[in-house]
Amino acid sequence: MKTQAVLLNAPRELSLEELRVTPPGPGDLVVEIAHSGISTGTEKLFYTGEMPPFPGMGYPLVPGYEAAGEVVEAGPDTGYRVGERVFVPGANCYEEAFGLFGGSARRVVTPADRVTRIDAALGPQGALLALAATARHAIAGRNTTIPDLIIGHGVLGRLLARLTIAAGAPAPTVWEIDPARMEGAKGYEVVTPDDDPRRDYHAIYDASGRADLLNDWVGRIVKGGEIVLAGFYTQPIQFAFPPAFMKEARLRVAAEWHADDMVATRALVESGALSLSGLITHTSDASDASQAYETAFSDPACLKMILDWTPSSSDAVGPQKETAA
Repeated sequence: MKTQAVLLNAPRELSLEELRVTPPGPGDLVVEIAHSGISTGTEKLFYTGEMPPFPGMGYPLVPGYEAAGEVVEAGPDTGYRVGERVFVPGANCYEEAFGLFGGSARRVVTPADRVTRIDAALGPQGALLALAATARHAIAGRNTTIPDLIIGHGVLGRLLARLTIAAGAPAPTVWEIDPARMEGAKGYEVVTPDDDPRRDYHAIYDASGRADLLNDWVGRIVKGGEIVLAGFYTQPIQFAFPPAFMKEARLRVAAEWHADDMVATRALVESGALSLSGLITHTSDASDASQAYETAFSDPACLKMILDWTPSSSDAVGPQKETAA
């Protein structure tokens, strides 16, 4: 079996290629992908060549760990049926490329225990579940404090804010310095750091990836306050010890989502407690993947770029705005 897939042959060398796919076994599903998302965090680091050595890393590489589609073949041991809609967190099924992520393809083979059933009515938003589950993991981990300040109003920052409100906690403050990303808040305030005089935050969550600002955040917490690094950081993290010592600051690193995070996040979305609307700002036909990746990584107005793999998507022309949910 073969599939079309986005292929990174080397940093900044991206194209759409036809690749051989490993045959499915009795515990595998074959999923026809409808939509896949482009991550501006870890995927960007692979694209630019800045990703530190990572298990399973190498080129050529099929990127993508945010994908949703339909089961077209189901092994006898999977418990799935043809026609079910699923979220796929990537796939390692390519004979000619690394599949550390592997979700940006028209058709993938994946073990059934890696996917999650979703409501087909989610449409392209179904591809956002991994990022939403990552935000949920940061907030709902062990011995955590709900954020009262969030750094960055990208997709992760917005999800953190929405989950905070969904938890019944007071609305957080969100910092953003890019005018293009100041809008879109619902139920919370977005301000620049210079316009915020507060220095009594109990929990600051960083969704910007800017660990070089850690010293500034230490100055904004109460004694014993927590700073949560919810992004991905390629450089060694450093901070001045005396201010952190005086504040008895706590530092926590939030990793990727676990299976229980996905279950809980899906329930929040299906119940209406967590909205995924307004996060997809750009959609591109998969045949225009090269330009789509450039836009996703260079245009501040692009919160989330979705690649459309459906056959009818070839009629689309250029970036399209998500319709309001």
